[in-house]
Amino acid sequence: MRISYTHESIRLTGRWDVSDPRYAQTTNTGSYIEFSFSGRMALAIFDIEGNNADPRLHLWIEVDGGARVESVIDRYLRIMTPDDGVHVCRIIFKSSTEVHRRWYAPLQNKISFVGIDTETPVALPADERKTIEFVGDSITEGVLIDVDFASGSDNLFPADAYNRVYQDDICATYAWLTAEALNLRPIMMGYGAVGVTRSGQGQVPPAPIAYPYHFDGSPISRPEPNFVLINHGANDRRKTPEEYLAAYGELLDTVRALNPNAKIISLSAFCGAHHEELGKFIAEYNQEKGDGVLFIDSNGWIEPEPLHPLRDGHKKISEHLTELLRDLVK
Repeated sequence: MRISYTHESIRLTGRWDVSDPRYAQTTNTGSYIEFSFSGRMALAIFDIEGNNADPRLHLWIEVDGGARVESVIDRYLRIMTPDDGVHVCRIIFKSSTEVHRRWYAPLQNKISFVGIDTETPVALPADERKTIEFVGDSITEGVLIDVDFASGSDNLFPADAYNRVYQDDICATYAWLTAEALNLRPIMMGYGAVGVTRSGQGQVPPAPIAYPYHFDGSPISRPEPNFVLINHGANDRRKTPEEYLAAYGELLDTVRALNPNAKIISLSAFCGAHHEELGKFIAEYNQEKGDGVLFIDSNGWIEPEPLHPLRDGHKKISEHLTELLRDLVK
C-alpha cells in the first residue's frame, strides 16, 4: 500500500516544504522523517531527480530507537524488522556536500520524500515535546566533526567541501545533543560558511535573508517553535563589530517578526568573535525593542582551534548549554 507523506502514520520534523502534493522537500540537515507500521517490512520512497551530483547526501536510519545506520539516499530504502509488531522508523538528514546547490533551483542537495509502502500503516502518537530551532552555520550543521577519521589511515576522504558527507554529522552537534538532553524537538538551520554578513556554500544567502525560507521561493511553514537559538559570528569574525551587529540586528528583527511568541536565545561564537560587543548589543536591543532576548557568552567553553569542533568539542558545548537552559525550558 503506497502511503503519501501526508498520512497520519508519517511525521516530518524540521524545515520541510510541503507545498507539493508529490513530495515534501528539505535542504536542511537535521530534518527528519518518522513513520510507523505493523509487520516486517516497509519501503521509504524518495524522488531523487536532481540528486545526481556525487557524492549524494547521507542519511541516518534508525528503527525502534535502536542503533543508527548510515546510508546514501536512494529511490527506495527497505526497512526489515525481526517481528510482526508495531515499529517506528526514523530517517535523519545526516550530512550534505557543502558546494552542491541547496538554495536555488535546480536543487542538488535535497531530500524529496514521497512517502512509504507498507501493508499496515499505523498512526503515530502526537509528539508533545517543546520545539527549539537552531539557526547557525557550519558548526551547527556539524561540518568536519569526523575529520580525524579522514587523516587516520590512507586519507581516503580529503577534508574538502566535496567530501563533507563523510566527515559531517548533524546528530553529533552541540545543537542536536542539547535538544536530546533537554527533551526538546529540534528544528535545524545550519549552512556552511553562512554568516549574518555573508552568503555561504551551496549559494545560500546571508542569514537575515535566508531565515524566512526553506530555500529560494519557499517560505517556512513549520509551526512556531518555543525557542529559537542563534549562533552566528564565526563567519563574521573578519567584519568590523559595527558591520556584524547591524546585520545581527536585522536577523533578530526577522526572527522576532516570524516568531512573536518564541523565546530567542543569542549564543556567541565559540571562537570568541565579537562576544563582548554582542552581549552589550543584546542588552541595548532588549531595552529599545522591549524584548527579552537571552544572551549566552560561550567564550572559553572550548579552544578556539579547530574552528570546527570535533565530537568532544561539541559535547563540551552541549554540557554548558544544557545546564544554562535547563530551567528555561521547564
